[in-house]
Amino acid sequence: MRAVDIIMKKRDGHELCREELAFIITGYVAGDIPDYQVSSLLMAIFFKGMSFEETATLTELMLKSGAVMNLGGIAGPFVDKHSTGGVGDKLSLILAPMVAASGARVPMMSGRALGHTGGTLDKLESIPGYQVQLDEARFRAYLEADNMAMTGQTAQIVPADKKLYALRDVTATVESVPLITASILSKKVAEGADALVFDVKCGPGAFMKTFEDAERLANSLVKTGHVMGKKVVAVITDMTEPLGRKVGNWFEIEETIDCLHGKGPLDVMEVTKRLAAWMLIAAGRCATMDEALAQCAKVLADGSAWRYFLRNVASQGGQVDQLDKLKDSCRAACVRELKAPADGFVGSIDAWQIGLAGVYLGVGRNKTSDPVFADVGFIFEKVKGDAVRRGDVVARVYARTEAALDAAWPMISAALTVAPTKPAFKSLIIKEITAL
Repeated sequence: MRAVDIIMKKRDGHELCREELAFIITGYVAGDIPDYQVSSLLMAIFFKGMSFEETATLTELMLKSGAVMNLGGIAGPFVDKHSTGGVGDKLSLILAPMVAASGARVPMMSGRALGHTGGTLDKLESIPGYQVQLDEARFRAYLEADNMAMTGQTAQIVPADKKLYALRDVTATVESVPLITASILSKKVAEGADALVFDVKCGPGAFMKTFEDAERLANSLVKTGHVMGKKVVAVITDMTEPLGRKVGNWFEIEETIDCLHGKGPLDVMEVTKRLAAWMLIAAGRCATMDEALAQCAKVLADGSAWRYFLRNVASQGGQVDQLDKLKDSCRAACVRELKAPADGFVGSIDAWQIGLAGVYLGVGRNKTSDPVFADVGFIFEKVKGDAVRRGDVVARVYARTEAALDAAWPMISAALTVAPTKPAFKSLIIKEITAL
């Protein structure tokens, strides 16, 4: 078997068999197939696509290129959620303890901020002492004791994805739906989940800018995951505006605390409750959406979701006493106010511009080696639909240096639109696709 023949076959639009895909993945991970040939295959896949069965095979082979979490001996059900990335997206931090308090186990493998999107691991690490790099023994122990565990991807988990993603990043093939699907699913299946719920973001602040692209990815995730024997739900949600009133690593921990006490912003809670409800349905803990939503409301009202959050923080080394001490005080020294330029209503706050500005502040990063900071970010006093008078403070922006504020300010200023009339309310839930 030769790599060039496999490249030609995909170039001509034919489906690759398991043996051909295995030859490529195994050879590439071992270093026997060079980057330039795999780059050619990635570009052929970008233009010719893959069937759901073909994508499932690629996912399985990537999964088997490394270690898989062994959750044997721990009673399930196991369910996880994955977001395709957004601005102010702290939903995993809120829904994991909600689902854990409802009797399902959440084995969550999360990522770091990259580009304009925030990272769950960076937010968790803003809690002093919190450890996100767990070996399998600790991951299993916390999952069994607390019904949830939060970890990052290790070098042993899906090494094929690390190599392929790095190559996709420099060959303009990141946006390929089959390759995105295989990348996401290989990591999610590796953590041991039986059921998966995907939050596929759509809009200016998302990787999928249009509904059509988001729907294509959502369908691919659901159908490929189903072929692999998983129960899968994809919820397409709007990412035109930042989620909630706080954007920034520690700032989003603060808002998570508010949400778990029943005081969260309406937009955050709408999407969080819907995703958590689908997780409970996919895990078999609830039979209907009404039952699942009622269960979500219950664990927030009785404080059990908050208690599970605290248990997880303590188990993973976080200093629980610092949660109260740092709330409303962990702020960088330099602050600047974004003010309304005219009377009217906040018409929009562009998530894309806020996300890009956050990179300059140190909320996100351009490359994996860039540092991020806990005490920088945005606190919005006004959000879409709120009335404003000229000069009202819409947001306070925190940075460690005035130079960082200066660099970010053109994007921050461009993000705000004031409208003469109040914009109509619109649900953030656009479409739901299921295979249960």
